[in-house]
Amino acid sequence: MAPKKLSTKRSRRDAAAEGSSATPEFDSHHFQSDEHQHRFEAIKGWSFHRERRVQFREDEYTDFQEEIARRHWTPLVTPMAKFDPEIVLEFYANAWPTEEGVRDMHSWVRGQWIPFDAHALSQFLGDPLVLEEGQ
Repeated sequence: MAPKKLSTKRSRRDAAAEGSSATPEFDSHHFQSDEHQHRFEAIKGWSFHRERRVQFREDEYTDFQEEIARRHWTPLVTPMAKFDPEIVLEFYANAWPTEEGVRDMHSWVRGQWIPFDAHALSQFLGDPLVLEEGQ
């Protein structure tokens, strides 16, 4: 009797496992560099906790509410209704410094530069902060 031949056909599960261990090709639309893409792969398991919305009655904590309004922080204390966790992770991965001591204060997200320096944050908050030269 002749020996049985081993099947050379791979199962779908074997093919999927082999594909998942391979390093993905560099995606320049989503990442600044290969190093940033690897950083994304390292943090993509992070979980997010939704911010809790806190609403005060008009007569509650009036000093606190006035200070938020005075500083133009309403957008800062008002959580977004929805967000895309993958875009947030992409932002963090691309904002990660690749050189010791170098902080660019901008990130690459979906093919666009997103600044997060003091001026950009001030603009987001409605320009409550007047920056002097060099700040």
